[in-house]
Amino acid sequence: MCAKLIDGKKISSKIKDELKTKVAQLKTDGIHPTLAVVLVGEDPASKVYVRNKKRACDYIGIRSLSYELSEKTTEQELLDLVHDLNTREDVHGILVQLPLPGHIDEEKVICDIDPSKDVDGFHPYSVGSLSIGKEGFISCTPAGIMQLLKRSDISIDGKECVVIGRSNIVGKPIGLLLLRENGTVTTCHSRTKDLPEVCRRADILVVAIGKAKYINETFIKKGAVIIDVGMNRDENGKLCGDVDFDACCEVASAITPVPGGVGPMTIAMLMHNCVIAAQRLS
Repeated sequence: MCAKLIDGKKISSKIKDELKTKVAQLKTDGIHPTLAVVLVGEDPASKVYVRNKKRACDYIGIRSLSYELSEKTTEQELLDLVHDLNTREDVHGILVQLPLPGHIDEEKVICDIDPSKDVDGFHPYSVGSLSIGKEGFISCTPAGIMQLLKRSDISIDGKECVVIGRSNIVGKPIGLLLLRENGTVTTCHSRTKDLPEVCRRADILVVAIGKAKYINETFIKKGAVIIDVGMNRDENGKLCGDVDFDACCEVASAITPVPGGVGPMTIAMLMHNCVIAAQRLS
């Protein structure tokens, strides 16, 4: 019997409908949530992500401002644009699409975004606020994972939670969020010894390593919940996650598909952060 499917498309649609109602109310109060999206260069994947973000804005009623800059844009020109957006009262969220061209220092650009408009949740202020439990923006993929768990009635309190991956964007923040909800958290990485044995302790397993179908049924405790953050292509060019879905589905109690699991939640939580920013700044 296959595990319960944690449907990110369905849950993200519900969140976007809730946000649509909130935005309509904000507009009656004279507040028009606005997201500025900055894209530098012609990276095809980035262009797709930006297009999807604009569509989500249109659906919810958030005004989106688009800045599509040449690959040759200098670091200073990008910083000047960020500074201008920081000072504009009609802009509530700023998103600089990553990755940036190699001649631009991504960390410098992220650090120059006003933390009160940092809807990606990447600024050191946002990360520090998360680590000590203060109010701030949470990066969108980890925030989306938490919503998947909560809206699927999966309790975290007291559970053994194993996170595979220690990136600043997913691994570290999801570990902090699970800890905040009283999970007992283990973070695994490339130097972890006997990874399958550690994973088999998990009641909740979050996988974010970027290796197609790396996690199979030998890593999974019977009845575990599996959150697959990966987005890869298999040997046939088909989209797949870091988890061998078909094999693990037979062991887990609940699992996210790829596509249609974590991915849609990332954009939904970006929209959520933008609405929160508009409320705080108005």
